[in-house]
Amino acid sequence: TMRTLLAQLAKFGVVGVAATVIDFGVMNLLHYALHLDILIANTAGFTISLVFNYAASMKFVFEHRDGMSRRREFAIFVVLSIVGLLLNDGIVLALNKGLQLEANIAKVAATALVMVYNFVTRKVFLDGTRA
Repeated sequence: TMRTLLAQLAKFGVVGVAATVIDFGVMNLLHYALHLDILIANTAGFTISLVFNYAASMKFVFEHRDGMSRRREFAIFVVLSIVGLLLNDGIVLALNKGLQLEANIAKVAATALVMVYNFVTRKVFLDGTRA
């Protein structure tokens, strides 16, 4: 039903905000407090937030699909997330370098677009419900 889908979208948003806080928090801690290279810090933040996002998404947002192993489920989640990261990078690059939008404005626009991609692909490939 539409109500079920809206509730699922709301949970997806909450998990996404928490994952984003983890991503930024880890990156800032590693880069500014521990003085690690920005790419190492950013990759660590992305990776830790991805693991959190998987666990929280499959517990609170989507239902486990019968017949799919957790290993396969996680692998699909990772692949979809990496594609999302590449889309995000491409959109940020196009908006910032191509259209000359400020980096944070480009990042917000890219994040909004990739959020739609993330929800739809996780719903199609991972969710055991058909809401």
